[in-house]
Amino acid sequence: MIELNTPITDDDINKLKAGDVITISGQILTARDQAHGRIIEQGAPCDIKGAVIFHAGPIIKEAKKENDEEETKYDMVAVGPTTSMRMNPYEADVLDMGAKIIIGKGGMNDEVREALKRNNAVYVVATGGCAALYVDRVKEIKGVDWLDLGMPEAIWDLDVDAFGPLIVAMDSEGNSLYD
Repeated sequence: MIELNTPITDDDINKLKAGDVITISGQILTARDQAHGRIIEQGAPCDIKGAVIFHAGPIIKEAKKENDEEETKYDMVAVGPTTSMRMNPYEADVLDMGAKIIIGKGGMNDEVREALKRNNAVYVVATGGCAALYVDRVKEIKGVDWLDLGMPEAIWDLDVDAFGPLIVAMDSEGNSLYD
């Protein structure tokens, strides 16, 4: 098992090959279809250079407030991968903005494969049906952007510890487990 810490560097990516099993500690951003579309239209609401982007629509609940002046806090109930091919129209552009690891479920198209090669990035898969397992690796919700898209579509900034296991499905050299 290869353990990575964010932000992800080119040296980290150069070590990864299709089939490797990894975990990630540090910052992970969730983003689904609507968030990807808005990133392309408006730019990312945060720095995504070296970022890990997780195709996920987490189940979130608002934590109880002690008083009305307290900032809203959130608790994550579950977080699992969503089907990545839905992000095919956007992902190459997001990778061109500097994201280094995309986490999802299922494969992605050849345009994304070329963007992974061009940007020295990887696509890794998380196991579907393990949302309760993955949520245990989330230490804290650091923030949220674009909550107007709805809780599953918003970009959630997560602090994670040994998030995984994740399998490198498409590496930076163009190798794919889906071939």
